[in-house]
Amino acid sequence: MLKPYKRIPGLLLAVIAATIVVGILSLEATAGVKVLGPLPQGLPSFALPMISFAHLDDVIIGGCAVAMVAFADTSVLSRTYAAKTRTSVYPNQEMIGLGAANLAAGLFRGFPISSSSSRTPVAEAAGAKTQFTGVVGAIAVALLLMFAPNLLKDLPSSALAAVVIAAAIGLFEFADLRRIFRIQQWEFWLSIVCFLGVAVFGVIHGIGIAIAIAVIEFLWDGWRPHFAVLGRVDGVRGYHDIKRYPVARRIPGLVLFRWDAPLFFANAELFHQRVLHAIAQSPTPVRRIIVTAEPVTSIDVTSADMLAELEHTLTESGVELRFAEMKDPVKDKLKRFELLDRFGAADFYPTIGSAVDAYLEEHVVDWKH
Repeated sequence: MLKPYKRIPGLLLAVIAATIVVGILSLEATAGVKVLGPLPQGLPSFALPMISFAHLDDVIIGGCAVAMVAFADTSVLSRTYAAKTRTSVYPNQEMIGLGAANLAAGLFRGFPISSSSSRTPVAEAAGAKTQFTGVVGAIAVALLLMFAPNLLKDLPSSALAAVVIAAAIGLFEFADLRRIFRIQQWEFWLSIVCFLGVAVFGVIHGIGIAIAIAVIEFLWDGWRPHFAVLGRVDGVRGYHDIKRYPVARRIPGLVLFRWDAPLFFANAELFHQRVLHAIAQSPTPVRRIIVTAEPVTSIDVTSADMLAELEHTLTESGVELRFAEMKDPVKDKLKRFELLDRFGAADFYPTIGSAVDAYLEEHVVDWKH
């Protein structure tokens, strides 16, 4: 009711009113209303956390679980509010701040902390605009613990829950879900599965499910990436996918093959198959295949071994293997894998155009085909 009146602290007034009503009517005793109760007086004292070897496993496992939840909560919440306020967020600074805060909390026997999907909406609903709100809140809590630990003893837990629920409802992005469903349905169902995982199995297990699904999705996309055989199109600069441009002209005896993903263990064999298939489907006998490697951002040992095997197979078939537009970091990896010397520096071209020009200079091309 008081949301239109920005200067009136509606949440604070609601909490005060609920506390007064419960206290005056003694609802804790007469109606069984659960209340916050008296707080421990004084500030926590400094103490080095000593861990015995018997509890080390529990601490490590629990710490990893808490870190996972804190990372997920912080990253999602910070991006959500950055989008709402149209500001920038710096994840590394977020992690440094959280690490420092948790280190301090550990030295004073405090709870592990992270950003909060409940406290942040409550603070925003109360009119908070900057992180200084947290400083003021911490000072207020400290003063409360030192001088008035019984002030909120009659505060009903249901009132706190209502405040959190009312403030957190604003985090639900129903419009975004509708948009995702319209443009990419599998991502919509992925978000629903992750939501149900948290709701049914709990936060830690739910986040674990979300991480597992994300890894599977990454491997699936990398396992079967897009690839293309390229040709020249009249009126369009560069070389383009012949499936998108059926009228594209191909150079006799040459295959331009593009692979739109990193090369790693999950797709190395598929790359091998697709290259051989592209050669087999060429309308003219192939003398050279040029892998346009600009989209290839990385390579691992498995794919390096595959390239060595592919080069051997093509050489025996009388087909030359060349590369164009390969990034220097990828070439550095090939050098570490002892493949750069095997292929030779002349087999790598800075652009597709220079690779095609070199082919036309070294081979007689029968354009009648």
